[in-house]
This record gives sequence, C-alpha cells and structure tokens, in this order.
Amino acid sequence: MSTPPSLEERLRTALDARARLISARDLSPARPPTGRAWGTRRIRRVVSAVAVTAAAAAAVAFLLLSRPPESDRPAPPARDPRTPAPATSVPVSTTGPPTRPSPTSSPSPPSRTVDPSSVAR
Repeated sequence: MSTPPSLEERLRTALDARARLISARDLSPARPPTGRAWGTRRIRRVVSAVAVTAAAAAAVAFLLLSRPPESDRPAPPARDPRTPAPATSVPVSTTGPPTRPSPTSSPSPPSRTVDPSSVAR
C-alpha cells in the first residue's frame, strides 16, 4: 500500500497549480475606469467644489451685511452752512489771583467769560 501524500506536499501542489494560472498580463497595472462612472465622479467633484465655494461666499456676505453700516451715514457738517462763521475773539482774562477751593468746600463750577461783542449780535 502506498502512503497518502503529506499535507505539505498537497499544499505545494495546489499553490504551484494556482501560480501557473497567473501570467505577465495579469501582473500589469490596472487600467483607469472608463465610461459613465468616470464622468460622474468628475461632475461630482466639480459640483462639490462649486457648492463649497458658494457656501463660503454666502458666509462672508452674511458676516459683512449683518453688521450695522456705520460708515454709510454721512458725516455731519462742521457748522451749519446757513449761519455765518462766528467771529474769533480774544478771551478776556480775569484780573486777580486765581482762587483755590478749600478742602472742606465743594468745587465751584468754572466761570465763563463772555465777549460783549458777540452778545450784541
């Protein structure tokens, strides 16, 4: 009686038979996909890039337009254009020593000097 082949010999034979099925053509790099699927992928990429760009532009526009327009208001004129410019005059100084408030009294409001020529108008 003959002895059955060992497990190792059976594995070697099976792997050798499997290796003979592979040729050099099978080992070449795979070709890129062609047809409809490749075009759909390209369209999806372009559409997603456009959507991301539109979302970013909408976010920037929202942030810029949501703030109150402070710079859109016109600046008020320096003086009323209907009235003539006031005449410049030299302030009248008071004669006498300057008064200092005492520590116990409340400070008095500063006195204003009025030019008599400006009152006559």
